[in-house]
Amino acid sequence: MRIEIAGENSVIIYFAEQTSAAVSASVQQTMHTLENLLGKHLIDMVPSYASLLVIYDAFNTDQYFVRSCIAQALTQLASAESQPGNLIELPAYYSTESGPDLAQLANNAKLSVDEVIAIHSAQEYRVYAIGFAPGFAYLGEVDPRIAAPRLSTPRLKVPRGAVAIADRQTAVYPAQSPGGWNLIGLCPTRMFNPSNKPSMPVQVGDRVKFAPIDRAQFLALGGEL
Repeated sequence: MRIEIAGENSVIIYFAEQTSAAVSASVQQTMHTLENLLGKHLIDMVPSYASLLVIYDAFNTDQYFVRSCIAQALTQLASAESQPGNLIELPAYYSTESGPDLAQLANNAKLSVDEVIAIHSAQEYRVYAIGFAPGFAYLGEVDPRIAAPRLSTPRLKVPRGAVAIADRQTAVYPAQSPGGWNLIGLCPTRMFNPSNKPSMPVQVGDRVKFAPIDRAQFLALGGEL
């Protein structure tokens, strides 16, 4: 674990070289503790897989005070119990209609389509980071039986709500965008809506589980094909 200067008013905490559920929990707990310790001096925090960027108000404090707060937060972290995070259920319409890569992924894994669906929807995934686009939550870890590399040629347009796999990560595309992940279904839940509070249904540290739904349920929930 180390702390480094990241800018004129920011520092970054590196918790480990590789991510894990325990490391992600440490990032989340430290973030919540620093919110209270820094108070009005805090501008923003950006959690990631194994790090936390802390941006502070340099007009009212300095890195020495921020570092002392971080040290206090890490001391509390050592004695705190790991919190499991909220469990968020996301509906998913898995099919070859809604997931153009589902059949090929199943074939490569030497599994049936139904087996891939069962494996993907049985797992609880931790939200490790949110990035790439607002509401794009990186979820892990995918069962190794259905892990799949990114496409050699990314698509120019991936639809909003696409449920996708890349290596041992899975995600839901919050908006139409280019993308190179393997598409296995569609989720009708909006992953980012600036008019809602909170604007995203998940945050770093939460757990996500996908619930299979059929075509009619998907459309009834506001999904678009």
